[in-house]
Order: sequence, then C-alpha cells, then structure tokens
Amino acid sequence: MKAQELKAKTPEQLREQLVALKKEAFNLRFQQATGQLENTARMRAVRRDAARVKTVLTQKAAEAAK
Repeated sequence: MKAQELKAKTPEQLREQLVALKKEAFNLRFQQATGQLENTARMRAVRRDAARVKTVLTQKAAEAAK
C-alpha cells in the first residue's frame, strides 16, 4: 500500500483500515507463536502499513487544525 493511496481516503476509512491491520497483526503473531506462520515477511509489511496509516492520519489532523 502506498502513502499516495492513503492520502485519497477519508479519516474514517483510514481508521477502519488501521483496525483491520491491527487485527491482521494480532492473527499473524498467534500464527508465529504456534508455528503456523509461513510468510514471516507479512508481519513486517503489516507493521509498516499500519505506520503509514497512522502517519497520514496525523498529517490530516494537522491540516484540519490549521
């Protein structure tokens, strides 16, 4: 997911996406703990996507505060 795609979304859509990413990260952690995780790179990608969403949300909040 690219930051440009995220900037086009509304803050509500971004919050929904953040919740979905956090759920996925939770499930991936459980899979890793039980030895079922096959694609370990997905954990890193999900963490980074969540960080991108948080960054865009913060930027939109700063714009709205001006």
